[in-house]
Amino acid sequence: MNRITRLFGKNKKNLLSVFATAGFPHLDSTGEVLRALSDAGIDMVEVGVPFSDPMADGPVIQESSSVALREGMTLATLLRQVKDVRPSLRDDMPLVLMGYLNPMMRYGIERLFADCKEAGIDALIVPDLPFDEYMSEFRPLCVEHDLPMIMLITPETEEKRIRQIDSSCDGFIYMVSSASTTGTRDSFSPEQERYFRDIAGMGLAHPRMIGFGVSNPATLRMACGHASGAIVGSLFIKCLAAEDSPRAAVSRLLATLGL
Repeated sequence: MNRITRLFGKNKKNLLSVFATAGFPHLDSTGEVLRALSDAGIDMVEVGVPFSDPMADGPVIQESSSVALREGMTLATLLRQVKDVRPSLRDDMPLVLMGYLNPMMRYGIERLFADCKEAGIDALIVPDLPFDEYMSEFRPLCVEHDLPMIMLITPETEEKRIRQIDSSCDGFIYMVSSASTTGTRDSFSPEQERYFRDIAGMGLAHPRMIGFGVSNPATLRMACGHASGAIVGSLFIKCLAAEDSPRAAVSRLLATLGL
């Protein structure tokens, strides 16, 4: 059974997923960052593929991608690093590869799925992948390799498309908190909370995780109160930039979130 299926089957609430850009702050730090997150009990980790034009990412993650690219990180290097570190991570912690379509297409989609499976990746997130292209080109590979494609929804996503995603994808649904880029927020607005409640009331088959803007105890509590858990990205990148080691960065992250 896929690790993501096991995770959500065992834990229905208060899950924490953390995003880390591969190759940040240094080319060889990916394994150490993943081990630190695993040892701290983080439920799930998104491993970010650095890209020169990350349209869904705010300035913090954009800068981490720029640093990682200058360090020499590539998709092939990322997958080698994940494969090397996977045996030393908790077996119950899913790893999700998050990246944009262009690097994946250049790598080769069939090769990507095969190498992800071999490396120990459990799902993929491709923010700029059109749903129709997912259905025609990617879904057969997702089924073949048991690698779910996690689709994103926003406050602007129509109900019909949300239900199509719910019926055609596996894993979980990534709820983007607002129609903006990633980044830290002090709080969620009443409109965002209404969006969270509306999606929760749809009776979707798949669990949901809320991301974009989770950066303190208040936003974490609200995300967990309306979904299975929260996804934190920019805050952790800031912690990595501020601390001398990944373990210190993880400790700072948890303290900032009140955990």
